[in-house]
Amino acid sequence: MTTLTNSEIPFLELHEVSALIRTRQLSSREVTEAMLERIDRCEPRLQAYATIMADSALAEADRADALLARGHWLGDLHGVPIAVKDLANTHDAPTGAGTTIYADFRPDFDATVVARLRTAGAVILGKLRLTEGAFTGHHPDLLTPVNPWDADTWSGVSSSGSGVATAAGLCFASLGSDTGGSIRLPSSANGVTGLKPTWGRVSRYGIFGLAPSLDHIGPMTRSARDAAIVLQAIAGRDPADPTSSLEPVPDYPQRLNPDRAPVVGFDRRLAETHFDGATYAMLDDTIATIIGLGWRVLDVETPDLEAAAQEWTALCGIETAGVHSETYPARAAEFGPDLSGLIEIGRGLSAVDYHRLLESRRAFTGEMRALMADIDLLLLPGIGVASPTIAQMADLGSDPELFAAVTVPTAPIDSCGMPSITLPAGFTDRGTPLAAQFVGGDFAEPAVLAAGHAFQQVTDFHTRHPADFSD
Repeated sequence: MTTLTNSEIPFLELHEVSALIRTRQLSSREVTEAMLERIDRCEPRLQAYATIMADSALAEADRADALLARGHWLGDLHGVPIAVKDLANTHDAPTGAGTTIYADFRPDFDATVVARLRTAGAVILGKLRLTEGAFTGHHPDLLTPVNPWDADTWSGVSSSGSGVATAAGLCFASLGSDTGGSIRLPSSANGVTGLKPTWGRVSRYGIFGLAPSLDHIGPMTRSARDAAIVLQAIAGRDPADPTSSLEPVPDYPQRLNPDRAPVVGFDRRLAETHFDGATYAMLDDTIATIIGLGWRVLDVETPDLEAAAQEWTALCGIETAGVHSETYPARAAEFGPDLSGLIEIGRGLSAVDYHRLLESRRAFTGEMRALMADIDLLLLPGIGVASPTIAQMADLGSDPELFAAVTVPTAPIDSCGMPSITLPAGFTDRGTPLAAQFVGGDFAEPAVLAAGHAFQQVTDFHTRHPADFSD
């Protein structure tokens, strides 16, 4: 049996704990109890969980152990405790989506991604906090997750609970959603690996939407290898979601070592214009690392990402107004200011405005596809402001330069629906994480995962953890 202690177990990578469970050096119950013990100690400070599902998690762990005792192994997620963002339906726990209106909503079915995780043998520890309706701000009556690296540092937008929990050793992986950057921004802020798949690669059935044509569901993990394992379980066609892709699902964990070095594009003018000095320096360091791996880096000119980011707000607002049409404006007083402000933007636009936005989005997507035809990956930061503080982000809505730095690397990639991976890639002078992002062409998840895996074989940023918040 392993000699790992309960304080050491929570910071293992998913594939490591999976191997220990499979070889019966640890039982799923032992691992789950260790995680629940840590959650109990850390949650009063970190506030990552909306709902802790201790009883059902232990029951799932016991079932996983019983199956393994009979010789049945379900795969790399068998018996591994993970958590899901609280906008994914769970039949055995509320799904509040960061709102007060739906705080007591108890669906009678699992979202497809949750059902697939359970089929793969995962143990669901609970539901993770998010911003109201998965937009930018937490509802003023609800708690905000705390960045485990530094309580004064921003923990990210909607998938903030997922980022905090994964970074702080409160789950081995989590699910997030990304409409304008909500997997990538919290991954950057909390120092974890986040994968935004191609739009349609993962089913959205049973997911509370922000803007359906922009919403992506994906894993937040401690490594690219772990992200490949989770994506393998949740990807693929779902008859319940007619927008899910028919594209075959490759074996992601088996394709982490590509046959050739990728060609990476980098737009220096974009970086000099929109990203701060610490972020630019991190990108230069990342380029030096990947050149050392034998990759080729080309100077490229990206399409107008700033214009695409500005148009994203209007597009998102229109779709969000539709999502909330049954409760807004009828129950407008129950909405927080950020979400209601976005809905008002959407409600104020005309059909002609929407038509122009759609035409611009189609043109931008075509330009991005043309760019990606000449390169394998596009290098961007996970966020263009180096580890912003909570105080800085209070000006997000009123500071155009800050808004551009935050949204330019993320929101346009949702508009065109391409996959990307966000990777820990450095630290600020105050010891908080920085992150790089590799964007791939449509359904190029194997390429972005392989790039992330290769980068993490020669760097150790993803192996570092915040100080223990349990003391």
